[in-house]
Amino acid sequence: MREQPPYLRIADVLRQRIADQEWTPGDRLPSRAQLAQECEVGENVIRRAQELLISLGVLEGRTGSGTYVAEPRERLRMVRSQYREQRGGSPFSADMASLGKRGTWESRTDAKVPAPAGIAARLGITEGDLCVRTAYEFLVDGKPVQVSTSWEPYALTSGTLIVLPEGGPLAGAGVVDRMAEIGITVGHVVEQPQPGEADAEEATLLGVQRGALVTRIRRTYYSDEARPVETADIVIPAATCEIVYEVPVSP
Repeated sequence: MREQPPYLRIADVLRQRIADQEWTPGDRLPSRAQLAQECEVGENVIRRAQELLISLGVLEGRTGSGTYVAEPRERLRMVRSQYREQRGGSPFSADMASLGKRGTWESRTDAKVPAPAGIAARLGITEGDLCVRTAYEFLVDGKPVQVSTSWEPYALTSGTLIVLPEGGPLAGAGVVDRMAEIGITVGHVVEQPQPGEADAEEATLLGVQRGALVTRIRRTYYSDEARPVETADIVIPAATCEIVYEVPVSP
């Protein structure tokens, strides 16, 4: 087995010292130099370990002051389920309402955007074919919790009432309801989650540090004829949100 990277080992050590209540919420940690001496590693290892714990919400960095044990905070439960697509209206708003919270979003749509190679492959079209691209920032009680970029083939919705996802009579409705409006039945959706780190733009939009841990979800909706009708890249911060998948079980 490969040896664990030093910064991960030190992160475990720091986390255990917090669990043992050597440091409690609000306490300032010793300096990096002191921790490096105690743990017999370089200061850069301590820095990387602290940055990891900050991204996980265990520690909190305060500019010009140092690093502190963060106050415990409840992570927002983000449910991914087939049932969320059967409610009508916005699945996100319905999900947040079930938690007693207000889910809203901001968006920006660009029509007739040439599809990059990766997006074209996911949508089953040719690179350069026109798409409708919509960038979203989702908010819960006014605070950002998720960003995503959605792509739909322009040829699929051109000339219809749903060509703009956030315009027309079905503005704000989910993909399933919008596609039903033009006679397309969505048969299934595929989601591929993977861990990652927030880039500079994502960090700004989500209110987290650059490099903070995030979950990236590549989502694609398919018609009942197995045609891709929409694909999106979703980014959710790991420190403030937990992702839960509900999977139906046949009797």
